[in-house]
This record gives sequence, C-alpha cells and structure tokens, in this order.
Amino acid sequence: MPEATKQLDSKDSKTPLMQDPHRIRDEREKVLEVAIGREVRAFRRQKGMTVAELAVLTGLSIGMLSKIENGNTSPSLTTLQTLAHALSVPLTSFFRGFEEHREAVHTKAGEGVEIERAGTRAGHQYNLLGHIGANASGVMVEPYLITLSTESDIFPTFQHGGIETIYMLEGELLYRHSDNLYHLRPGDTLFFDADAPHGPEGLERLPARYLSIIAYPQNG
Repeated sequence: MPEATKQLDSKDSKTPLMQDPHRIRDEREKVLEVAIGREVRAFRRQKGMTVAELAVLTGLSIGMLSKIENGNTSPSLTTLQTLAHALSVPLTSFFRGFEEHREAVHTKAGEGVEIERAGTRAGHQYNLLGHIGANASGVMVEPYLITLSTESDIFPTFQHGGIETIYMLEGELLYRHSDNLYHLRPGDTLFFDADAPHGPEGLERLPARYLSIIAYPQNG
C-alpha cells in the first residue's frame, strides 16, 4: 500500500510560533494585580468578548478594564465580583495564577509505571513516564514509552480524543492513521488527531520502541 505522507514545507517552517520557548516570566507577573489582569483577559477571550462588550456588561469603562487587564490598577472586590458575574466564573478563579504551585515529575530510567491501556494487546508494553493532574494550562498530557516485542499482535484501531505525537526510537513500523499508512523509522515523528482510528499495522523490524505523547483538554 502506498505511503501517504504530509511533510512540513518551507511555508510551514516560516509560520510564526505563538509562544517563545525561551521566554522567562517577567517579575511583574508575580504581582497580584498583573496575575488578576492576565486571568480577566484570558476569560474574556475565552468568551469571545471584546473589551467594549465587557464594558457594557459590567458598567465599567473601557479605560478601567484596560488598566485591570494590564495590571495597572488594583480592582476592588466589588469590581472583581462584577467581572466574575459577567464572565460566569468564580471570583477565586482570578487568583489562580498568583503564587500557584507548579509541579514537576522526574521519572528515572526504567522506573516508568507499566500500565494496561484499553485495547492493549499481547506483547505491547506501555510505560507511563509521568503524570500531572489538573493544572493551570487546561491541558492533560500522557507521555508513554511503548515497546513492541517479537510476540506483539498488530492493532491498528486505537481511537481516543486529543492530539498524539509519536517519536520512533528503535525498530520500524507501518503505522496506520485513518486511511493512511506511514513507514516509521528511528528519528521519525508522526503528529495526528487521535480521534481517527490509528495504531501499528505492520511490524517491520522488532523490537520496536517509540514515545507516544497524548494531549487533550482537562474537561475532555
């Protein structure tokens, strides 16, 4: 079966990224007013509102809302209650980014938790490399190290929500995603919508090992 492949071209490579991976949070963002303003702006954008529309709902001026969102003023509790009501969020949600505990999980070599995933077949070993529960990003991530032995069954019909990234470490696979088949070798990456049926269909060279990183919304 011919391999259907979409590759990044020069146009894709020039697309600007939305975040700077080397950015260090400014000291001002540790200030309560700035933390509150960042959350107000985020909730407003989630609702698809303009500053002018939020001003109409709250009775606050556009100038005052701009000062709040930019962390240039300290809003009263009454003002925050008004904003919380207009944005349909708890008052406490405006404080969630201020001195919030941030987690990190260190998993040493060979210490990933071996688990059974729904649909796991004989010879498929899944090691969960770390897990962080509810967090400020709104995204859940499950990183797995998957090993397919010489006894592995093929199983090309996994299907779940979210986005998945596969990075081949060892061996070779024919990996199906929807109607397409990809020949994965060490160093190859496959990035896809995990809601479509997917999984290893051909075991070309074993043992095979790859990283599988699944990301999905916390409320998904």
